Formats: sequence, C-alpha cells, structure tokens
Amino acid sequence: MEKGRLWWAESWSVDPWENLAMEECLWRRTGPGEVGLFLWQNRHTVVIGRHQNPWKECRVDALERDGGRLARRLSGGGAVYHDLGNLNFTFFLGKGLYDFGRQLEVIARAVRSLGIPAEVSGRNDLLAEGRKFSGNAYFRGKHADFHHGTLLVDVDLGCLERYLHVSPGKLEGKGVASVRSRVVNLKEMNSRVDGIHCRRALREAFEEEYGELGAPLSLEDVVPRDELVEVRGRYGGDLWRFGRTPPFSAAFERRFSWGQVELRFDVVSGVVRSCAIFSDALDGELMARIPGALERAPFDPGALVGALTEAFGLEGPEEIEDMKNWLASAPT
Repeated sequence: MEKGRLWWAESWSVDPWENLAMEECLWRRTGPGEVGLFLWQNRHTVVIGRHQNPWKECRVDALERDGGRLARRLSGGGAVYHDLGNLNFTFFLGKGLYDFGRQLEVIARAVRSLGIPAEVSGRNDLLAEGRKFSGNAYFRGKHADFHHGTLLVDVDLGCLERYLHVSPGKLEGKGVASVRSRVVNLKEMNSRVDGIHCRRALREAFEEEYGELGAPLSLEDVVPRDELVEVRGRYGGDLWRFGRTPPFSAAFERRFSWGQVELRFDVVSGVVRSCAIFSDALDGELMARIPGALERAPFDPGALVGALTEAFGLEGPEEIEDMKNWLASAPT
C-alpha cells in the first residue's frame, strides 16, 4: 500500500478465522503515514482476547454444540459474542498516528449521527444512556498499529448471555446484575437502524476525521489467496485458540481497574520453572512480556517483585506497578 494513503475495505465473509486472518494481513501491509478502515461481520462466534483462558470466558462445549466457533484475536481485552447483528470495525494506522481517544470519538460521532447519544466510558467502552454498545481493543506493532471493536446493532442478547462467562467481580465493578442489563443494541435506541446504516455512518465519520476514502479496496487484489489461507489456518487451529495448559503448582488471581489477571506458576525447588498469564488487559503486548520476566526467579514475593523491576524498570507502566504491589504480599 502507498505511503500516506487513506483506504477502506469490507469483508463479506462471515467466517471469524478468515476475517481475523484478513485483518492481520491488512495490518502487515499498512505503511508509514497510512490510515485504513476495515468493516466485517462474523456468524455465531465468541472471540476471546489474546491472553484469555477460553474455558473461563466461554461455554465452549455449548457454543460448538450449537454450531458456533471460538476465535482468539491478536489484541488484548475481553471476550465478545458476534453474530450478524454485530458490525466489527478495524482502524489501521501507520506508526505514530495511533490515538485511541481520537479513534473512539470517530465511532461515537458515527453513532450520534444515527440519532443515538454516545459517550466514551472507562478504559475501552462506548455507552448509550449508560449501557454498552461497543467494546474496543488494540494491537501495537513495530511498523503499524490497529484498533478494532464492535457495534451491537441487533445482536441476539440471549446468545451473548448463554455463551459468555462473565465474572461476578466484573459485573459488580460495573454496578449491574447481569451481562444482559449492561449492554444495549443500537436498534433498541433507534428502531430504524440496521447494519447498512452503521457501515455508512462509520465511513462518513472516518472521512470527516481523516479525509475522503474513495472506492473500497479489492481484498482479493491486496492479499494473495494462499497467504490468507495460511494465516486463517493458524487462527482456526487448536493451538492458537486453546493454547497449551502447562502444569502449575501455584496460582494467583486478582481484578485491577485495568483488567483481570491470573498468574500460574510451575515451581521446582523454590524456583519458577515456567509461568503462564491469563488476562483481559487491553495491552496484550505488555502482558506477553510478564511470564518471561518471572521465569527463573525464586518463588518468593521479594524476588518476584525484583524480577518485574529488572524487566520493566523502577517505575514501570501502571499495570506492572499494580502487579508488583500485589505480588509483594502474595502468599507464596
């Protein structure tokens, strides 16, 4: 793709593994100064964040028994349910152009243009009259970044509740009794709204912020079919979707303001032989660095804190500082 280019594309596939593969392929091709928009939908799917435990987040057996699919994305964040009442969007941005607040405002502006009040809330949500209609996550790469999310247009909320496990602590933190009471379809706010209206509104709000888009890209011309098939195979494979479940002798879990974290340690002779992390934190790249920092450290609070300090510095990111304070009093 050309330097400084504005572009957009739509996928008409409803296969979650293919759409996530296409997203990754488009991200790989995003060049300096470039900004792109990708619109896509999945059929009957639960998508989990990069570091989430699928068995804790989703009733996998029920989903697959009903013909659904489990998918895992590259970004952090929490689990979401997708059906054809859900519109997904991805912003692609060349290095240095990423601005999460600016991108969220594009989405909010699009929804306001449909006559629905929209406001940004918390770390990554968009609300209408106090109820969530969009969750967002991001992936920061070396050459380009992407930010993606959902619009609940006319989703089957019964399925959302049936297939997703939501921890009581998360619901209590939001001040609601159930996941259904926490979310809202845009169609409930404006009965005339449908997916086509939302696609158009997102494109127009994107153009208002970044500039005229022109005709959509032909995905077939941009991404070779053999490359797409290869990447889709990874997203659809059990190793990526379910991961490995290493043995562990100790586990700690806690919810922070920025997300849930579970650490599992395999400890041999008082030393951490391996560590696994499960989290819905938005910064998936940061979470990915934590197990390596803790491995080979003595399994005691001071040593674990020291290992994080050595890896991330005396004053690391908020997430690391919170984890250091937590581990300092962990009952090892």
